[in-house]
Amino acid sequence: MSNRLFKPLLESLLAGSGVAIGGDRPWDIQVRDDRLYRRALRGSLGIGESYMDGDWDCTALDELFRRVLSSDAQHRLLIRAAGALKSLQARLTNLQTKRRSRAVAEEHYDIDHRMYALFLGPWNQYTCCFFDGTTDLDRAEVIKLEMLCDKLELKAGDRLLDIGCGWGGFAKYAAQTRGCEVTGISLSDEQIRYAVEYTKGLPVTIKRLDYRDLPESGLAPFDKISIVGMIEHVGYKNYAGIMEVVHQMLKPGGLFLLHTIGNCEETKVVDPWIEKYIFRNSMAPAMNQLSDAAEGRFVIEDWENYGHYYVPTLQAWYDRFNANWERIRALPTKRPFDERFRRLWNYYLMSCKAAFDVEKLHLWQLVMTRRNSGRGVYGRVMRRSADQPLPAGSQESAKKALDAA
Repeated sequence: MSNRLFKPLLESLLAGSGVAIGGDRPWDIQVRDDRLYRRALRGSLGIGESYMDGDWDCTALDELFRRVLSSDAQHRLLIRAAGALKSLQARLTNLQTKRRSRAVAEEHYDIDHRMYALFLGPWNQYTCCFFDGTTDLDRAEVIKLEMLCDKLELKAGDRLLDIGCGWGGFAKYAAQTRGCEVTGISLSDEQIRYAVEYTKGLPVTIKRLDYRDLPESGLAPFDKISIVGMIEHVGYKNYAGIMEVVHQMLKPGGLFLLHTIGNCEETKVVDPWIEKYIFRNSMAPAMNQLSDAAEGRFVIEDWENYGHYYVPTLQAWYDRFNANWERIRALPTKRPFDERFRRLWNYYLMSCKAAFDVEKLHLWQLVMTRRNSGRGVYGRVMRRSADQPLPAGSQESAKKALDAA
Protein backbone atom coordinates (compact mmCIF):
# COMPACT_ATOMS: atom_id res chain seq x y z
CA MET A 1 0.00 0.00 0.00
CA SER A 2 2.86 2.42 0.78
CA ASN A 3 4.06 2.23 -2.82
CA ARG A 4 0.73 3.60 -4.04
CA LEU A 5 1.28 6.76 -2.03
CA PHE A 6 3.74 7.79 -4.75
CA LYS A 7 1.28 7.23 -7.62
CA PRO A 8 0.31 10.96 -7.82
CA LEU A 9 3.95 11.83 -8.49
CA LEU A 10 4.07 9.57 -11.55
CA GLU A 11 0.70 10.91 -12.70
CA SER A 12 1.99 14.48 -12.40
CA LEU A 13 4.99 13.53 -14.50
CA LEU A 14 2.70 12.19 -17.23
CA ALA A 15 0.31 15.16 -17.05
CA GLY A 16 -0.21 16.77 -20.43
CA SER A 17 1.30 13.88 -22.37
CA GLY A 18 -1.94 12.04 -23.06
CA VAL A 19 -0.57 8.91 -21.36
CA ALA A 20 -2.69 7.40 -18.60
CA ILE A 21 -2.00 4.79 -15.95
CA GLY A 22 -4.34 1.86 -16.46
CA GLY A 23 -5.94 3.30 -19.60
CA ASP A 24 -7.17 1.25 -22.56
CA ARG A 25 -5.10 2.84 -25.33
CA PRO A 26 -1.99 1.13 -26.73
CA TRP A 27 0.32 3.83 -25.30
CA ASP A 28 -1.13 3.73 -21.78
CA ILE A 29 0.81 2.21 -18.87
CA GLN A 30 -0.38 -1.09 -17.39
CA VAL A 31 0.98 -1.50 -13.87
CA ARG A 32 1.94 -5.05 -12.85
CA ASP A 33 3.63 -4.17 -9.56
CA ASP A 34 2.94 -1.09 -7.42
CA ARG A 35 6.63 -0.69 -6.62
CA LEU A 36 6.79 1.20 -9.92
CA TYR A 37 5.47 4.30 -8.14
CA ARG A 38 8.27 4.32 -5.58
CA ARG A 39 10.95 3.48 -8.14
CA ALA A 40 9.74 6.35 -10.35
CA LEU A 41 11.17 8.74 -7.74
CA ARG A 42 14.54 8.02 -9.39
CA GLY A 43 13.27 9.53 -12.62
CA SER A 44 13.98 7.90 -15.98
CA LEU A 45 16.45 5.46 -14.39
CA GLY A 46 13.89 4.06 -11.96
CA ILE A 47 11.11 3.97 -14.56
CA GLY A 48 13.35 2.15 -17.04
CA GLU A 49 14.53 -0.37 -14.47
CA SER A 50 10.91 -0.98 -13.48
CA TYR A 51 10.09 -1.81 -17.08
CA MET A 52 13.05 -4.18 -17.33
CA ASP A 53 11.84 -5.96 -14.18
CA GLY A 54 8.27 -6.28 -15.46
CA ASP A 55 6.66 -3.76 -13.08
CA TRP A 56 4.74 -2.25 -15.99
CA ASP A 57 3.94 -2.87 -19.63
CA CYS A 58 2.83 -0.88 -22.63
CA THR A 59 1.65 -2.20 -25.99
CA ALA A 60 3.06 0.75 -27.98
CA LEU A 61 6.25 1.80 -26.22
CA ASP A 62 7.35 4.06 -29.06
CA GLU A 63 4.10 6.02 -28.95
CA LEU A 64 4.29 6.34 -25.18
CA PHE A 65 7.79 7.81 -25.44
CA ARG A 66 6.80 10.05 -28.32
CA ARG A 67 3.99 11.56 -26.28
CA VAL A 68 6.08 12.00 -23.16
CA LEU A 69 8.98 13.55 -25.09
CA SER A 70 6.58 15.93 -26.85
CA SER A 71 5.37 17.19 -23.47
CA ASP A 72 7.45 19.13 -20.96
CA ALA A 73 8.02 16.08 -18.74
CA GLN A 74 11.78 16.20 -19.32
CA HIS A 75 11.96 19.62 -17.68
CA ARG A 76 10.02 18.72 -14.55
CA LEU A 77 11.76 18.66 -11.21
CA LEU A 78 11.61 14.88 -10.71
CA ILE A 79 13.44 14.20 -13.98
CA ARG A 80 15.96 17.02 -13.62
CA ALA A 81 16.81 16.10 -10.03
CA ALA A 82 17.42 12.45 -10.95
CA GLY A 83 20.14 13.41 -13.43
CA ALA A 84 21.64 16.28 -11.45
CA LEU A 85 24.41 14.25 -9.79
CA LYS A 86 25.71 12.82 -13.07
CA SER A 87 25.56 16.24 -14.67
CA LEU A 88 27.60 17.72 -11.83
CA GLN A 89 30.12 14.90 -12.14
CA ALA A 90 30.44 15.61 -15.87
CA ARG A 91 31.22 19.25 -15.14
CA LEU A 92 33.77 18.54 -12.42
CA THR A 93 35.55 15.57 -14.01
CA ASN A 94 36.28 14.08 -17.41
CA LEU A 95 33.91 11.12 -17.82
CA GLN A 96 35.68 10.00 -21.00
CA THR A 97 39.28 9.51 -19.94
CA LYS A 98 41.22 6.61 -21.46
CA ARG A 99 40.28 4.38 -18.55
CA ARG A 100 36.62 5.36 -18.51
CA SER A 101 36.27 5.10 -22.28
CA ARG A 102 36.64 1.33 -21.92
CA ALA A 103 33.35 1.11 -20.03
CA VAL A 104 31.05 1.41 -23.04
CA ALA A 105 33.07 -1.19 -24.97
CA GLU A 106 32.82 -3.66 -22.09
CA GLU A 107 29.15 -2.96 -21.36
CA HIS A 108 27.70 -2.69 -24.85
CA TYR A 109 30.07 -3.69 -27.65
CA ASP A 110 31.80 -6.70 -26.14
CA ILE A 111 28.51 -8.62 -26.24
CA ASP A 112 28.62 -11.72 -28.44
CA HIS A 113 28.51 -10.47 -32.04
CA ARG A 114 26.01 -13.20 -32.98
CA MET A 115 23.36 -11.26 -31.06
CA TYR A 116 23.98 -8.13 -33.14
CA ALA A 117 24.12 -10.18 -36.35
CA LEU A 118 20.55 -11.33 -35.71
CA PHE A 119 19.11 -7.83 -36.02
CA LEU A 120 21.62 -5.76 -38.02
CA GLY A 121 21.99 -5.92 -41.78
CA PRO A 122 24.77 -7.81 -43.62
CA TRP A 123 27.26 -4.92 -43.33
CA ASN A 124 26.98 -4.72 -39.52
CA GLN A 125 25.89 -1.09 -39.59
CA TYR A 126 25.02 -0.17 -36.01
CA THR A 127 24.36 3.44 -37.02
CA CYS A 128 21.57 5.10 -38.95
CA CYS A 129 20.76 3.44 -42.27
CA PHE A 130 19.29 5.50 -45.12
CA PHE A 131 15.77 4.41 -46.06
CA ASP A 132 15.74 6.56 -49.18
CA GLY A 133 12.98 5.11 -51.33
CA THR A 134 13.29 1.66 -49.75
CA THR A 135 11.79 -0.21 -46.79
CA ASP A 136 14.51 -2.87 -46.80
CA LEU A 137 17.18 -2.62 -44.09
CA ASP A 138 19.82 -4.40 -46.17
CA ARG A 139 19.33 -1.97 -49.05
CA ALA A 140 19.29 0.99 -46.64
CA GLU A 141 22.70 -0.10 -45.32
CA VAL A 142 24.18 -0.03 -48.81
CA ILE A 143 22.69 3.39 -49.59
CA LYS A 144 24.25 4.74 -46.40
CA LEU A 145 27.64 3.16 -47.15
CA GLU A 146 27.57 4.51 -50.69
CA MET A 147 26.93 7.99 -49.36
CA LEU A 148 29.88 7.73 -46.99
CA CYS A 149 32.13 6.65 -49.85
CA ASP A 150 30.81 9.36 -52.17
CA LYS A 151 31.14 12.18 -49.67
CA LEU A 152 34.69 11.12 -48.89
CA GLU A 153 35.39 10.86 -52.64
CA LEU A 154 37.06 7.51 -51.99
CA LYS A 155 39.07 6.04 -54.82
CA ALA A 156 41.68 3.39 -55.44
CA GLY A 157 44.95 4.17 -53.72
CA ASP A 158 43.41 6.30 -50.95
CA ARG A 159 44.46 5.62 -47.38
CA LEU A 160 41.37 5.78 -45.14
CA LEU A 161 41.43 5.91 -41.34
CA ASP A 162 38.16 4.76 -39.75
CA ILE A 163 38.12 5.87 -36.09
CA GLY A 164 35.73 3.61 -34.19
CA CYS A 165 35.46 0.98 -36.91
CA GLY A 166 32.98 -1.29 -35.12
CA TRP A 167 32.71 -4.72 -36.70
CA GLY A 168 34.52 -3.55 -39.84
CA GLY A 169 31.50 -3.06 -42.09
CA PHE A 170 32.49 0.31 -43.56
CA ALA A 171 36.16 -0.70 -43.78
CA LYS A 172 35.25 -3.80 -45.76
CA TYR A 173 32.80 -1.96 -48.01
CA ALA A 174 35.25 0.85 -48.78
CA ALA A 175 38.07 -1.58 -49.54
CA GLN A 176 35.91 -3.86 -51.71
CA THR A 177 34.05 -1.22 -53.70
CA ARG A 178 36.58 1.62 -53.92
CA GLY A 179 39.88 -0.24 -53.76
CA CYS A 180 41.28 1.91 -50.97
CA GLU A 181 43.52 0.88 -48.08
CA VAL A 182 41.76 1.08 -44.72
CA THR A 183 43.00 1.24 -41.14
CA GLY A 184 40.28 0.81 -38.52
CA ILE A 185 40.67 1.32 -34.77
CA SER A 186 38.44 0.23 -31.90
CA LEU A 187 38.58 -0.42 -28.15
CA SER A 188 36.21 -3.40 -28.19
CA ASP A 189 37.98 -6.76 -28.11
CA GLU A 190 34.87 -8.52 -29.43
CA GLN A 191 34.53 -6.11 -32.36
CA ILE A 192 38.23 -6.35 -33.21
CA ARG A 193 38.19 -10.17 -33.27
CA TYR A 194 35.22 -10.18 -35.60
CA ALA A 195 36.46 -7.32 -37.82
CA VAL A 196 39.85 -8.95 -38.40
CA GLU A 197 38.19 -12.12 -39.67
CA TYR A 198 35.46 -10.23 -41.55
CA THR A 199 37.95 -8.17 -43.57
CA LYS A 200 40.48 -10.94 -44.18
CA GLY A 201 41.98 -10.87 -47.66
CA LEU A 202 41.38 -7.15 -48.12
CA PRO A 203 43.77 -4.19 -47.67
CA VAL A 204 42.30 -3.58 -44.22
CA THR A 205 44.18 -3.35 -40.92
CA ILE A 206 42.27 -3.43 -37.63
CA LYS A 207 44.00 -2.17 -34.51
CA ARG A 208 43.12 -1.90 -30.83
CA LEU A 209 43.95 1.74 -30.29
CA ASP A 210 42.59 4.76 -28.44
CA TYR A 211 42.19 7.73 -30.76
CA ARG A 212 44.36 9.79 -28.40
CA ASP A 213 47.31 7.52 -29.21
CA LEU A 214 47.08 7.99 -32.98
CA PRO A 215 49.64 10.83 -33.30
CA GLU A 216 52.35 8.57 -31.79
CA SER A 217 51.25 5.47 -33.71
CA GLY A 218 53.31 6.12 -36.84
CA LEU A 219 50.23 5.53 -39.01
CA ALA A 220 49.82 9.03 -40.49
CA PRO A 221 49.20 10.60 -42.91
CA PHE A 222 45.79 9.60 -44.36
CA ASP A 223 43.96 10.86 -47.43
CA LYS A 224 40.56 10.45 -45.81
CA ILE A 225 39.34 10.02 -42.22
CA SER A 226 35.91 8.89 -41.02
CA ILE A 227 34.26 8.85 -37.62
CA VAL A 228 30.95 7.04 -37.95
CA GLY A 229 28.89 6.70 -34.76
CA MET A 230 31.88 6.99 -32.42
CA ILE A 231 32.13 10.63 -31.32
CA GLU A 232 29.07 10.07 -29.12
CA HIS A 233 31.49 8.27 -26.78
CA VAL A 234 34.11 11.03 -26.74
CA GLY A 235 32.51 13.59 -24.42
CA TYR A 236 32.34 17.37 -24.69
CA LYS A 237 35.60 17.90 -22.83
CA ASN A 238 37.44 15.92 -25.50
CA TYR A 239 35.89 17.27 -28.70
CA ALA A 240 38.72 19.74 -29.29
CA GLY A 241 41.21 16.95 -28.59
CA ILE A 242 39.78 14.53 -31.13
CA MET A 243 39.52 17.29 -33.74
CA GLU A 244 43.20 18.05 -33.17
CA VAL A 245 44.06 14.36 -33.58
CA VAL A 246 42.17 14.18 -36.88
CA HIS A 247 43.86 17.39 -38.02
CA GLN A 248 47.27 15.86 -37.33
CA MET A 249 46.45 12.55 -39.05
CA LEU A 250 44.87 14.04 -42.19
CA LYS A 251 46.85 15.11 -45.24
CA PRO A 252 46.58 18.84 -46.04
CA GLY A 253 44.28 18.18 -49.01
CA GLY A 254 42.29 15.37 -47.36
CA LEU A 255 38.65 14.97 -46.37
CA PHE A 256 37.17 14.25 -42.93
CA LEU A 257 33.64 12.87 -42.57
CA LEU A 258 31.88 12.90 -39.21
CA HIS A 259 28.64 10.91 -38.89
CA THR A 260 27.06 11.40 -35.47
CA ILE A 261 23.88 11.57 -33.45
CA GLY A 262 23.23 15.21 -32.56
CA ASN A 263 21.38 16.75 -29.65
CA CYS A 264 18.75 19.46 -30.11
CA GLU A 265 20.16 21.28 -27.08
CA GLU A 266 23.51 21.44 -25.33
CA THR A 267 24.02 18.86 -22.58
CA LYS A 268 26.92 17.36 -20.66
CA VAL A 269 25.48 13.86 -20.11
CA VAL A 270 23.08 11.37 -21.62
CA ASP A 271 19.80 10.17 -20.06
CA PRO A 272 20.59 8.34 -16.77
CA TRP A 273 19.00 5.04 -17.89
CA ILE A 274 20.82 5.09 -21.24
CA GLU A 275 24.05 5.96 -19.44
CA LYS A 276 23.81 3.01 -17.05
CA TYR A 277 22.52 0.27 -19.33
CA ILE A 278 23.49 1.19 -22.91
CA PHE A 279 26.18 3.83 -23.49
CA ARG A 280 28.35 4.36 -20.43
CA ASN A 281 29.99 7.78 -20.11
CA SER A 282 28.51 8.91 -23.42
CA MET A 283 26.58 11.90 -24.75
CA ALA A 284 25.29 13.33 -28.03
CA PRO A 285 26.91 16.63 -29.07
CA ALA A 286 25.07 19.85 -29.80
CA MET A 287 25.87 21.85 -32.94
CA ASN A 288 27.87 24.52 -31.15
CA GLN A 289 29.99 21.94 -29.33
CA LEU A 290 31.14 20.46 -32.64
CA SER A 291 31.60 23.75 -34.46
CA ASP A 292 33.55 25.23 -31.56
CA ALA A 293 35.88 22.21 -31.55
CA ALA A 294 36.40 22.44 -35.31
CA GLU A 295 37.09 26.18 -35.25
CA GLY A 296 40.62 27.06 -36.24
CA ARG A 297 41.29 23.55 -37.53
CA PHE A 298 38.69 22.73 -40.17
CA VAL A 299 36.34 24.27 -42.68
CA ILE A 300 32.91 22.63 -42.42
CA GLU A 301 32.06 22.19 -46.08
CA ASP A 302 28.83 20.25 -45.70
CA TRP A 303 26.45 19.64 -42.76
CA GLU A 304 23.28 17.63 -43.31
CA ASN A 305 20.63 16.15 -41.03
CA TYR A 306 19.27 12.67 -41.73
CA GLY A 307 17.60 12.07 -38.36
CA HIS A 308 14.32 11.04 -39.97
CA TYR A 309 16.05 7.91 -41.28
CA TYR A 310 16.77 6.76 -37.74
CA VAL A 311 13.05 6.16 -37.14
CA PRO A 312 12.75 3.31 -39.70
CA THR A 313 16.25 2.10 -38.79
CA LEU A 314 15.35 1.60 -35.13
CA GLN A 315 12.00 0.06 -36.07
CA ALA A 316 13.75 -2.42 -38.38
CA TRP A 317 16.23 -3.36 -35.64
CA TYR A 318 13.36 -3.77 -33.16
CA ASP A 319 11.39 -5.97 -35.56
CA ARG A 320 14.39 -8.19 -36.36
CA PHE A 321 15.47 -8.40 -32.71
CA ASN A 322 12.06 -9.65 -31.63
CA ALA A 323 11.55 -11.90 -34.65
CA ASN A 324 14.86 -13.59 -33.81
CA TRP A 325 14.49 -13.47 -30.04
CA GLU A 326 14.33 -17.25 -29.55
CA ARG A 327 17.59 -17.62 -31.48
CA ILE A 328 19.19 -14.81 -29.47
CA ARG A 329 18.07 -16.32 -26.17
CA ALA A 330 19.51 -19.69 -27.16
CA LEU A 331 23.00 -18.33 -27.81
CA PRO A 332 25.54 -19.81 -25.38
CA THR A 333 27.24 -16.77 -23.89
CA LYS A 334 28.78 -15.52 -20.67
CA ARG A 335 26.14 -12.82 -20.41
CA PRO A 336 22.63 -14.32 -20.23
CA PHE A 337 20.23 -13.15 -22.92
CA ASP A 338 17.20 -13.51 -20.65
CA GLU A 339 13.80 -11.83 -20.46
CA ARG A 340 15.22 -8.81 -18.65
CA PHE A 341 17.74 -8.39 -21.48
CA ARG A 342 14.93 -8.54 -24.06
CA ARG A 343 12.91 -5.90 -22.25
CA LEU A 344 16.01 -3.71 -21.87
CA TRP A 345 16.62 -3.76 -25.62
CA ASN A 346 12.98 -3.12 -26.50
CA TYR A 347 12.93 -0.15 -24.12
CA TYR A 348 16.18 1.19 -25.57
CA LEU A 349 15.20 0.85 -29.23
CA MET A 350 11.72 2.31 -28.85
CA SER A 351 12.76 5.21 -26.61
CA CYS A 352 15.44 6.18 -29.13
CA LYS A 353 13.02 5.85 -32.04
CA ALA A 354 10.67 8.31 -30.33
CA ALA A 355 13.51 10.77 -29.62
CA PHE A 356 14.35 10.94 -33.33
CA ASP A 357 10.68 11.07 -34.29
CA VAL A 358 10.08 14.23 -32.23
CA GLU A 359 13.51 15.62 -33.22
CA LYS A 360 15.00 15.65 -29.76
CA LEU A 361 17.87 13.85 -31.48
CA HIS A 362 19.27 14.29 -34.97
CA LEU A 363 21.66 12.40 -37.23
CA TRP A 364 24.30 14.65 -38.73
CA GLN A 365 26.88 14.14 -41.44
CA LEU A 366 29.64 16.74 -41.62
CA VAL A 367 32.34 16.89 -44.26
CA MET A 368 35.39 18.96 -43.35
CA THR A 369 38.64 20.05 -44.93
CA ARG A 370 41.70 21.39 -43.19
CA ARG A 371 41.94 25.15 -43.10
CA ASN A 372 44.09 26.56 -45.88
CA SER A 373 44.05 23.15 -47.54
CA GLY A 374 44.00 24.54 -51.06
CA ARG A 375 41.19 22.17 -52.06
CA GLY A 376 38.82 24.93 -53.07
CA VAL A 377 35.08 24.53 -52.55
CA TYR A 378 34.06 21.00 -51.66
CA GLY A 379 31.71 19.53 -54.26
CA ARG A 380 28.60 18.54 -52.34
CA VAL A 381 27.54 15.01 -53.26
CA MET A 382 23.82 14.46 -53.60
CA ARG A 383 22.17 11.49 -51.96
CA ARG A 384 22.12 8.26 -53.95
CA SER A 385 18.44 7.39 -54.29
CA ALA A 386 17.19 3.83 -54.04
CA ASP A 387 16.50 3.48 -57.77
CA GLN A 388 19.96 4.61 -58.84
CA PRO A 389 22.24 1.74 -59.83
CA LEU A 390 25.18 1.17 -57.53
CA PRO A 391 28.74 0.78 -58.86
CA ALA A 392 29.47 -2.72 -60.13
CA GLY A 393 31.74 -3.47 -57.21
CA SER A 394 29.04 -2.37 -54.78
CA GLN A 395 26.46 -4.62 -56.41
CA GLU A 396 28.74 -7.64 -56.27
CA SER A 397 29.81 -6.96 -52.66
CA ALA A 398 26.24 -6.40 -51.50
CA LYS A 399 25.07 -9.61 -53.16
CA LYS A 400 27.85 -11.61 -51.49
CA ALA A 401 26.99 -10.10 -48.11
CA LEU A 402 23.30 -10.86 -48.51
CA ASP A 403 24.01 -14.41 -49.61
CA ALA A 404 26.19 -14.94 -46.53
CA ALA A 405 23.77 -13.31 -44.08
